Amino acid sequence: MAVDTLLLELGTEELPPTALDALSDAFAASIEKGLQEAEIPFQSVTAYATPRRLAVQVKALADKQPDREVERRGPALAAAFKDGEPTKAAEGFARSCGVSVDELIHLETDKGTWLGYREQQQGESVQSLLPEMVRKTLQSLPVPKNMRWGASRVEFSRPVHWLVALYGNQVITAEALGLQASRTTYGHRFHAPNAIQLEHADDYLAALENAYVLADRQQRRERIREQVLAEAEVQEAKAVIDEDLLVEVSGLVEWPVALTGSFDERFLEVPAECLISSMKANQKYFHLLDDQDKLKPLFITISNIDSADPQQVISGNEKVIRPRLADAAFFYDTDRKRTLASRIPQLESVVFQQQLGTLADKARRSTAIATFIAEQIHGDVAYAQRAVALAKCDLVTEMVLEFPELQGIMGRYYAEQDGEPAEVAQALEEQYLPRFASDAIPESLTGQALALADRLDTLVGIFGIGQRPTGAKDPFALRRASIGVLNILVKGELNLDLRELLQMAATQHQNLPKADGLVDDVLTYMLDRFRAWGQEEGITAEMYLAVRARPATKPLDFARRLRAVKAFAQREEAAALTAANKRVSNILSKQEHDGSTQVDQNLLQEEAEKTLFSAVTASQQQVAPLFAAGDYQQALDMLATLREPVDAFFDQVMVMADDDAIRHNRLALLASLQALFLKVADISQLPQ
Repeated sequence: MAVDTLLLELGTEELPPTALDALSDAFAASIEKGLQEAEIPFQSVTAYATPRRLAVQVKALADKQPDREVERRGPALAAAFKDGEPTKAAEGFARSCGVSVDELIHLETDKGTWLGYREQQQGESVQSLLPEMVRKTLQSLPVPKNMRWGASRVEFSRPVHWLVALYGNQVITAEALGLQASRTTYGHRFHAPNAIQLEHADDYLAALENAYVLADRQQRRERIREQVLAEAEVQEAKAVIDEDLLVEVSGLVEWPVALTGSFDERFLEVPAECLISSMKANQKYFHLLDDQDKLKPLFITISNIDSADPQQVISGNEKVIRPRLADAAFFYDTDRKRTLASRIPQLESVVFQQQLGTLADKARRSTAIATFIAEQIHGDVAYAQRAVALAKCDLVTEMVLEFPELQGIMGRYYAEQDGEPAEVAQALEEQYLPRFASDAIPESLTGQALALADRLDTLVGIFGIGQRPTGAKDPFALRRASIGVLNILVKGELNLDLRELLQMAATQHQNLPKADGLVDDVLTYMLDRFRAWGQEEGITAEMYLAVRARPATKPLDFARRLRAVKAFAQREEAAALTAANKRVSNILSKQEHDGSTQVDQNLLQEEAEKTLFSAVTASQQQVAPLFAAGDYQQALDMLATLREPVDAFFDQVMVMADDDAIRHNRLALLASLQALFLKVADISQLPQ
C-alpha cells in the first residue's frame, strides 16, 4: 500500500479574522473524521489558514482503504436444506453472493449453524473517496453568515476563487462550491499575484512563503510577536501583546510587517484605557508602555505588505488614528461636564430586564443587599450605599456607549474627578471583578459588597422569572456570576451564609412568578458551581460530593471542607477509614437504629469496643474547638488516628449481637464515630 501527502486548499476573499481559527480547525477535523470513518491510514493532519485560504495537509496518507474480509450470514442451516437438497432460501442467498450453494460455508454461532459466505473486498482508492468527502466538508463548515455573489447560487462566508486537491503530484478530480479542483494556488495579493502551479502536495508551505504568504497560523503569530517586541526594543519601550488581539491581527495578514507610528502627546491627558481601547478596537494596534508602565504616544501596526516606502504606510496610519483618538478625547471632555451623580435619574429609563425593571430598580434592590453585606463584613455602610447609587451611571456616558469594555473603569475616573470618596471610586471599577474564574477579586470592602449585591440581585431575579441557564444558553452569564460570588466569599475570607444573602436578595423582589422555593433553587445551583471551582485545585467529583452531602451553606466553610477532604484523601489511613465509614453507613441504614449517639459504658463488653469508645470520646473533645474554628484539615488529621481502633473493632466485635441492648449500644457507638466525620463531610463518598 503506497502512501503520499494530501493537500486540500480553498481560496477565498478575505475571511472574517475572528472566525478564521474555527473555520480552519473545523475543516481539518472534518477531513480527519472522514478519513478515519473510511479507515484510510494516515500519519497526521495539519490545518493551515490565512485571510484568503483554508487548507489541510495530510501526511503519509495511504492511497486506498485496506482490503478486508467481509462475512455474510444467510439462512439457518435447518432452513437452507430439506431432504439434503438446497431450499429456495439457500439458492437465493447464493445468488446474492454471486456463487453456487456449494461454495457457501457453515458459520457456527451460539444460536446454531448458518449458511455463510466470506469474500475479500477490495479497498476503494483515495481518488474515488475524497471528492464526496471534500464536498461534504466544505458544506458543513461553521460559517458565521453565508453570502452569495454574482449570479451564482453557491453560498459561503466569502466568495470562493480556487480549489486545490492534490494527492502527491496527482490532481484529485473533485468539485465543490462551484469550483473544479486543480493544482493552482495563489500567493500574496500584491507581492505575488500570479498563479502558482504546485508540482507536489509537499511543496505547499515553501511555495507560498516564496510568494509572500505564511500559511501556518502559529508561525504567523510568532512572527508578529517577534516583530512587535523588536519594534518596542528600538523605541526603548515595553510592548503589550494582548493574545486575543494577536490572534485577530494574524487573521488579517498573510505577510506581516510591524511598523511603529506615533500620535500627539496631548492625547495622553485622556485616560490610557480609553486610548488603548480605541487603538485596539478600531485599528488593531499594539500599544507601548514606558518603564513606569505609563502609555507612550506610540503604536505598532501590522501591515500586510513589505512596502518600499514604509514611512508612507506609517503616515497613513497616523492620519487614521488621529481622529479616533480625538473622538475619545471629545467623549472624555463631554462626559466630565457632568457629575456621575447627575446621571442617576437617567437610569430610570434604562431597562435591565423587562420583567425586572430598570437599572434604577436594580440599584434600589442592590442598595438593601449591599447594606446588609457591608454590615456583616464590617464595611462602611454609607460608602456601600453611595457605590450602589453610582455603580451603573457610567453606562450612560459617551465613552462607555462607544467602548462598553470600559464600564467600571470610566466610573472610577469620573468618580475621582467628582471628589467621591476614594473607596467608592475604587468600588465602581471593582464591581465587575472577578471577570473570570482565576481573576482577582475586589480589594476594598465596599467593592466586595457592591460586587456581591449586584450579582445576587441578578441571580435571584433571573431565576425568579424562570430563565435559569440551560446547557447551551446562559444569556445573563449566571454561571460566571455564581463563580464570582463564590470566589469573592472564599478568596476574601468572608464567612457569610449564602442562604441568608439569597433570602435578603429575594425579599427585594416583588411578585416573582417562580418565587416558591426560589432561594433553595438558586442556592443549589450556586453550590453546584463548586464542582467546577474545585477542579482548579485538584478536587475530584467524589471529594465534592462528600462535602455536598452535608448541609454547608457558607462558601468559605464549604471551601475549607473541600481542601480538608482533599488533604485527608492523600493520607495512608484514608482508604481504611473510607471503607469503615461506608460499612458504618450501610449498617446504620439497614438497621432500625434511632440515630442515637449515646453509648452506655456499662454495656460495653469486648476490649475492642471499649478501646474504640475511649478513642471516639477523646477525639470528640480534641476536635470540638477545631470544628468551631473551621480548621477541618487538622480535625481530620486527628480523626485519622482512629484507624487502628476502628479496624480492631470490626475485626473483633460482632455488631449485630443477639442481645437488643448490646446491639443498639454498638450501633450508637458506630453512629457517634460516623457523626465525628460528618462534621466535615461524608467520607464514605470517597473512593477506596
